[in-house]
Amino acid sequence: MRPLALFCYRHAWWIIAVWLVLLAGVTVTSRASGIDYRDVLALPAADSTQAQDLLRQTAGGVSGAQERVVFAADKPVSDAGVRARIEPMLADIARLPHVTAVVSPYTPEGQAQISPQGRIAFATVTYGVAADDVDLAQARALVDTARSAEGAGLRVAVDGAVAARTIPPPNLNDAGFGLLAAAIVLLVTFGSLFSMLVPILTAVVSVATAAGVVGLLTHTMDVPAVSQEIVALLGLGVGVDYALFVVTRYRQGLVAGEPPEAALGHAAVTSGRSVLFAGVTVCVSLLGMFTVGIDFLDGIAISASVAVLMTMVAALTLLPALLRLFGIRMLSRRLRTDLARRHLKTEPEGKMWAALARGVTRRPLWSTLAALLVIGVLSLPVLSLRLGVPDAGLHPPESTSRQAYDLLADGFGPGFTGPLVVVGRVDTDGQRQAVLTARRQLAELDEVALVPPPLLSPTRDGRTIAALLVYPKTAPQDPATDRLVDRVRGEVVPAAVRGTGATLHVGGSTAVQSDFARAITDRLPLFLGTVVAISFVLLVIVFRSLLIPLTAALMNLLAAAAMFGVLTAVFQWGWFASATGLDGTGPIEPYIPVFLFAGLFGLSMDYEVFLVGRIQEEWHKRRDTIEATVHGLASTGRTITAAALIMGLVFVSFVPAGDRVVKESGLGLTIAVLLDAVVIRVALVPAIMALFGRANWWLPGFLDRLLPRLDIEGPRPGGFDWFSPSLTPAAPRPATRPAPLPPAVPGGARHTRGRPGRADRSRARERDAARRGRP
Repeated sequence: MRPLALFCYRHAWWIIAVWLVLLAGVTVTSRASGIDYRDVLALPAADSTQAQDLLRQTAGGVSGAQERVVFAADKPVSDAGVRARIEPMLADIARLPHVTAVVSPYTPEGQAQISPQGRIAFATVTYGVAADDVDLAQARALVDTARSAEGAGLRVAVDGAVAARTIPPPNLNDAGFGLLAAAIVLLVTFGSLFSMLVPILTAVVSVATAAGVVGLLTHTMDVPAVSQEIVALLGLGVGVDYALFVVTRYRQGLVAGEPPEAALGHAAVTSGRSVLFAGVTVCVSLLGMFTVGIDFLDGIAISASVAVLMTMVAALTLLPALLRLFGIRMLSRRLRTDLARRHLKTEPEGKMWAALARGVTRRPLWSTLAALLVIGVLSLPVLSLRLGVPDAGLHPPESTSRQAYDLLADGFGPGFTGPLVVVGRVDTDGQRQAVLTARRQLAELDEVALVPPPLLSPTRDGRTIAALLVYPKTAPQDPATDRLVDRVRGEVVPAAVRGTGATLHVGGSTAVQSDFARAITDRLPLFLGTVVAISFVLLVIVFRSLLIPLTAALMNLLAAAAMFGVLTAVFQWGWFASATGLDGTGPIEPYIPVFLFAGLFGLSMDYEVFLVGRIQEEWHKRRDTIEATVHGLASTGRTITAAALIMGLVFVSFVPAGDRVVKESGLGLTIAVLLDAVVIRVALVPAIMALFGRANWWLPGFLDRLLPRLDIEGPRPGGFDWFSPSLTPAAPRPATRPAPLPPAVPGGARHTRGRPGRADRSRARERDAARRGRP
């Protein structure tokens, strides 16, 4: 790591130029080529996918996305004036690209599409392609054409996956307030404008570059639209965090009297290694989402990994180049003055953190119980966690899909916003009878509001497919609707097709979302086990211990339970809804636990490596676990707390963004980071290490010989450095001490009130210039 950091330091302007060219190149290219985010919920083995595949075989009519153009009038919709405005609008919609059929409420087959009160009605618009194949311009054309009939007591809105594409992305301007708050924390922590500016610049440049790269990736793979918010959310938090660790070690080297170049080299082989290890671990954890086997999650995993990778590379290359520009000015004015006068060798360890560490290690059992009590209370709501895809009722109030949802719910009931579609072939009398029987039995269910006559559509090979629209009485996100889907598949369909040779599949957006949530839930244990196992193995290699990785894995599981408990209380139960700007409650998106769990395990590695790595360093010096823990926490407590506070401020600034997924991600990561840094790293880790004592560092001899060495604090004598393999014993770092101040020349310089005279100040400036490498 040292050669890379010093190369970037010595060629600072070239490195900065390369980053700026890369940023401009990917940004301009991605915007010129257009960004094509696609929310594809592909589940090849699911029953809803088979239903959709069957519909795609039709020559038109029911083969693609279905939208509902909903309108409400102050007078009955059957009024001639209302009809004269709606029918021309529907005719215009029928001429839009990819539209294959429009069923008007004024036609015989659409009579059921007028509400019992007669003032709300909807028309069904069917596309010949899936919603993901309708571009944004065509989606806006649908909404604009529908709304052209608005006015004079008539309201029009559009519901469906195509209309939902017109919802603008979340407003991330509030993230700037998070960065501003992070800048204030950095300024207070370091007391230096440049120590504040460098981490912020590094994070912003790397995240902007990552956003451009992800924009280009949308043309080569399916990337969900939520990825752009995840890139900004995770990239900014991690980027500032990584830069902060390197800057902290760099400042410590300057205070120890090292020239800037030597201080950077030492920071590279300590914190630089930690950043590389932590970044790789975060990426591995995020890429663990591939174990779920769903393309939607694969796109999120790649996007988030790109963001973390870019921030990690920036911390190892762009950051050293920026440090060349500022040199010793990364220290506060007070530290620079003290360094010139009193020759500080190290920054003083935090007295508060040392006292806290001694208090925790003096009563480790009570500290452990107190920390577990806090985590347990936060985790209680997780017992009520329900995964599902929220319906349009939780879309922003100003969106057309939310307005259509409200109108449909008022006029017909919430189930009309997400009908089920029962699909099957009707080429024989037995198959036709099966569809009719299914319709009759479905209409008799208490959970079903309406089942119109089947829609028949020919296929391209001359066959016929029938589709039954089933309107539940409950909303798509209601647990009762999931139970209805299971009942239709488990009872109604088998009874209807028995002895007829027919095959019926249950599809529609509600069934797709139900299958999606169930697929992720079923594969969640495999994902969790994979991430935990990977992190355990990596920590065993790093710390040459079994107990430390095991306790770290258990503590991360506890932190995850607390994080999901808070999300359940806020987004399902509605606690503090006004503070988070929620418009309603609903289930947690099924992919949120996967992303947040991967992010939590990866981010917690930062603090685990930074704290325990420093404790391990002290252990090798002192061979006393208690003293190593106290000094390790005393020297890292301020940095860990500042890093956690900064990440928390960045994450929580995304909560007001308006998008539910962004709110969940921002709040979840905020809780996870603060809990991990304040409760786990400051209280639980020192307490448990004090309880185990020397057993913390136990590793069976055969494992010690088999495992490669991954020494994050730099190679020790006789050790094998995994980052820079070498069998040569590592040379100890020389202690660089500035020369003592020579005595003042009698009668030469004037002293007043103990302050250095002019000659003393001149010699101090010369030594300061020498440390910075200047003649």
